[in-house]
Amino acid sequence: MLSLEALQELMAPLFPGLMGVRLLEVTPERVRAELVVRPDLCTAGGILHGGAYMAFADTLGAVGTVVNLPAGKRTTTTDSSTKFIGGAALGSTVVGECVALHRGRTTQVWQTTIRSGEGKLCAVVTQTQLVLESAA
Repeated sequence: MLSLEALQELMAPLFPGLMGVRLLEVTPERVRAELVVRPDLCTAGGILHGGAYMAFADTLGAVGTVVNLPAGKRTTTTDSSTKFIGGAALGSTVVGECVALHRGRTTQVWQTTIRSGEGKLCAVVTQTQLVLESAA
């Protein structure tokens, strides 16, 4: 299994790195991370954009799948459902906790809860990851 540090380094030049996703904990069953709500991730109203919630959660589900992949496999998201519950204000930090609901041979299903720094529920995202052969 890749270490938390190796996963963070892998994400750094990619979209999750650009967003500022910071991994806090990675196990085969759970991924936790945080994201600072910056102006460039917000709506005009100064709250975290819905797409930022979705991208944050998608990243966590992908990381969870990656640490569970057998050698020679890769993953892609096939389905994602987001429920927006509350907003996260500019300058705050949200924490995402992603847990495995299903870790099968060909698919994995992950559910991410995103909460404000005060613990207020902001969003719930459920996604399906397809397990594929690595590109040659």
